[in-house]
Amino acid sequence: MPTNLWQPGVSGNPAGRLRGSRNKLSEEVICALLRDFRKHGEKAIAKVRREQPGVYLRCLTLLIPREHKVEQSDVIKSLSDQELEDMIEYIKTSLEAQAGGPVKVIEGMIEPTTGPATALPVLEPPKRKPNRLMMEVDTAIGPQERKPRKRVPSPAGT
Repeated sequence: MPTNLWQPGVSGNPAGRLRGSRNKLSEEVICALLRDFRKHGEKAIAKVRREQPGVYLRCLTLLIPREHKVEQSDVIKSLSDQELEDMIEYIKTSLEAQAGGPVKVIEGMIEPTTGPATALPVLEPPKRKPNRLMMEVDTAIGPQERKPRKRVPSPAGT
């Protein structure tokens, strides 16, 4: 019996997946959902809004596009000394204009210091996040008292 049924470069399914079949399936599913939504959508949305407001709001937030891409940049570090001095002068004149007279500004220099390391304060352990699934259940059927599960003690010596 031969170890390799197919010659190198020859597919076991020469016809392969029909061209566009994945797109046809997606299109049919989307069309079916659209037909169902047109028929029952408003009633379903109203029911969810009344009975499960948390789920309703979650759906709304999922529909909002994420337009803003937040990038962190340090503009101050990219400024020259002259640009920084000009900005300080502009801020002083703006504050004086708002105050109606001269403004006292604290001037100083940052001096690096080395000191003994101090121990960090003892912090409490972080609180656990609530279980999202259980919160959804609480929203759907009302809050219920949860009992901690019983733990079987391990045999001594293991």
